[in-house]
Amino acid sequence: MLRNVARCSVAAFALGIALPADAQVPAPFPRPGQPAGQAPAAPAPRPPVAAPQPPPLAPAPPAAPAAQPSDAPTEATLGVPLYPNAQYLESYDAGHGQRFHIFGSASDFAQIIGFYKSALRQRGELIFDEPPIQMFETGKFREESMGFPPSVTVKDYTWGGSQGYLNPKRDGSPARFKTIVQIVVAPAGAR
Repeated sequence: MLRNVARCSVAAFALGIALPADAQVPAPFPRPGQPAGQAPAAPAPRPPVAAPQPPPLAPAPPAAPAAQPSDAPTEATLGVPLYPNAQYLESYDAGHGQRFHIFGSASDFAQIIGFYKSALRQRGELIFDEPPIQMFETGKFREESMGFPPSVTVKDYTWGGSQGYLNPKRDGSPARFKTIVQIVVAPAGAR
């Protein structure tokens, strides 16, 4: 044990010696006869190091047409009906083999809720009053294999005078979506 303590002490001492020479040095105590206002000379400042310049940016590719991307999920892959004219925006990893599929629509919240009440034959549940968010569960939630319940969630983005959800596609039409639909499906092995 004593040998380990000695090794640690030697290692700590060696690290102390290996500090860079330009590290901050403590100021000495004033000596008798030295004027009180006189401070030791400060080390000369080092010249700033120039940061490397990033390469010039390439011009942006032309905007894609407003058509649905070929990798957009379909009613068959999602297992639920899609609101007519809803535009696929993006898909995000939800964990446990699930994904959030996001669609935008220029239709009103009430119209989309009416569509899903009829198509899914259920009332759904109003999760929030302000802003209105309604959720329709489309499958049984299994905590051991899912991060989120399989569902269709509809959110009103014009609540409180908002202009809507900004279209993430450059020069996309419409410029803003009144309503967003989020679809979460069960993982492949749990369907």
